[in-house]
Amino acid sequence: MSPEVAIETDLSPDISKLAIEDDTPVDNLISEKQQRFLTEPLYSNASALGGRTFLLAANVGVFYAVRQPPLVPDVFLSLDVEVPQAWREKKNRTYFVWEFGKPPDVVIEIVSNKEGNELGSKLHDYARMGVAYYIVFDPLQQLGNEPLRSFEQRAGRYQEMSTFWLEAISIGLTLWDGTFEGKDDRWLRWCNAEGVAIPTGAENAEQERQRAEQERQRAEQERQRAEQERQRAEQAEAKAAQLAERLRAMGIDPDA
Repeated sequence: MSPEVAIETDLSPDISKLAIEDDTPVDNLISEKQQRFLTEPLYSNASALGGRTFLLAANVGVFYAVRQPPLVPDVFLSLDVEVPQAWREKKNRTYFVWEFGKPPDVVIEIVSNKEGNELGSKLHDYARMGVAYYIVFDPLQQLGNEPLRSFEQRAGRYQEMSTFWLEAISIGLTLWDGTFEGKDDRWLRWCNAEGVAIPTGAENAEQERQRAEQERQRAEQERQRAEQERQRAEQAEAKAAQLAERLRAMGIDPDA
């Protein structure tokens, strides 16, 4: 009887001839800056996601079937996944759903014009892929009066939400009026349950600088108070010495 031989079978699709990158320009300056404003803060504040591992990327293809073209979200977030150390290998250079074992949890599309079909085919494509949350940010209000819309997948279809808090992953999104890299605008940002924006690395550094400056000022105030106390003590001691000297001049022993 022949011994049994274990045969390892690689069930991953053949991607050797699959194009995963191209050189087509895809975005304008506003979208590019907004994408970075969404990706950088979470990498600077990993605790914002409760310490869970994650992959957050902009303009990276998401392949959900080997014979289908990828979807290329402006931004996507996938929790509890990690990019392998051997990320130069072709299978690790983009987001193959079968390699990571799940679709992204959140997809964000930033509307630049009316041709992106963010509320049409993309809505259906991301639902079919299994993305839990789909966010459409329309800063120029190309698609209507609402600059921000959110959708949650329920029973294989998206239902529009009345909130931008993503309950299943404990993070939210908020519109924020302010300055990023010298540009004043209304930006889309990640936020906590209280609606407070997750800070960028630069904002963290500025907050730390301000805390250090406040601590320096408190230390300086304490030094000045100590110096004032020392001067008051010296003045009191000098007055006591002068009084004692006058008493002695009058023939009175100040120590009696």
